Amino acid sequence: MTASRLPHHTAAQGGPARRRTAASTAASIAAACCLCALPLLPALAGTAAAAADAHGSSTSPGSSGSSRSGTDTGTGTVHTAADSSGAAGTLLAEPGVHVLPHDGAPALPSGISALSWTVSDATTGQVLAAKDAHKQLPPASTLKTLFADTVLPRLPRELSHKVTDADLEGIGAGSSMVGVQAGQTYTVADLWRGVFLASGNDAVHVLAHLNGSVEQTVQQMQAKAKMLGANDTHVVSPDGYDQPGQVSSAYDLAVFGRTGLQNRDFAEYCSTRTSLFPGGFDAHGSYVTSFGIQNTNRLLSGANGVTPYPGIIGVKNGYTTNAGNTLVAAARRGSRTMLVTVMNPQSGVPQAVYSEAAKLLDWGFAAAGRTTSVGTLNAAPRPSDFQAAPARARLPSGPAQKPAAAAAGTPVAARSTAASPTAWYVGGGLAAVAAASVLVLRRRAGAKP
Repeated sequence: MTASRLPHHTAAQGGPARRRTAASTAASIAAACCLCALPLLPALAGTAAAAADAHGSSTSPGSSGSSRSGTDTGTGTVHTAADSSGAAGTLLAEPGVHVLPHDGAPALPSGISALSWTVSDATTGQVLAAKDAHKQLPPASTLKTLFADTVLPRLPRELSHKVTDADLEGIGAGSSMVGVQAGQTYTVADLWRGVFLASGNDAVHVLAHLNGSVEQTVQQMQAKAKMLGANDTHVVSPDGYDQPGQVSSAYDLAVFGRTGLQNRDFAEYCSTRTSLFPGGFDAHGSYVTSFGIQNTNRLLSGANGVTPYPGIIGVKNGYTTNAGNTLVAAARRGSRTMLVTVMNPQSGVPQAVYSEAAKLLDWGFAAAGRTTSVGTLNAAPRPSDFQAAPARARLPSGPAQKPAAAAAGTPVAARSTAASPTAWYVGGGLAAVAAASVLVLRRRAGAKP
């Protein structure tokens, strides 16, 4: 009797323990399935968001083929909705002038002679119109926008530095200079005003040395361009001085300007019309008095007969023999900020880079909301973007910048949580496996021996 009841007694005593073990096992399996699903959801959602971004902005029913398709606006053949094939986001890769107007949208301005140009909404990153946006051309001092995007966050503006002769070595002959003197002490903010207002290559070289070296800064600039999706840019010198192989594009410069405007210090420097550059004793013991400097961007300063553009907020102009005149310009009206790039006007008209930029800004404000985007300045993330960042400057960095999309008003949270259908299928399948595991184990645990 005792021997025959012993197995039954043992089973009865061990039943709750077995059920607890089964429940624990089921919970473990369910948790493992959920953990497997979590990494997949944001990855798949990101893929969906990037694909959506690459197709540009609204394709509203109001968009239509325009009678202006194929007409000449002084900039070449215009490709509109009537003759564009494929998604709007692919248009920027094609040569020519691209615009997708809705009914009633204004015509592109005539007389734009620049080799390439873009008109973009700086807030959304959507490109309203462009000509040869990815044409590689010498950028001149507009490349200083990428220099600032790269180095400005690394150096605190209040830091003081006594300039040495070594800091000023390697500056190209005939460079624009603000007047930095070896032996004098400047703050980082002083030097940035020298960069943005006077386009001083001497200030660029001092900041590059503070950042580690000119060579390291060039490498970091190239890495920054790649991270931003600016793949037309090849950096040889940090100041934009003519060098063999140094190129950028109207598209890339728009990306650099837009990125910079999201940084408070960048926005302050590029919008400053005049400032006082500090003097002091130089390396030879001579005293140099402080002197005034004026922004070389004439849409901002109004110099040389150029009318300041209403609402102008910067960004940067340039000129070299090889590049001709180049300009990245931004202006704000109400809650809208328009950004244009103009590279090497060919008309021969004095101050053409400014008059053509003003025409494009006027058109952009008039056409906003009445065109379909022909592309976007928002780069789709790539695996290489998440590799280890390049070495930081030897000095402590300033405050971290806001994420680019957040600072520009792009709904980051909305895009990052918009999971694709594939993501939901994968997550749902794993959840179903977890539920089935629980049911099977509970049935086994409840079964009598």
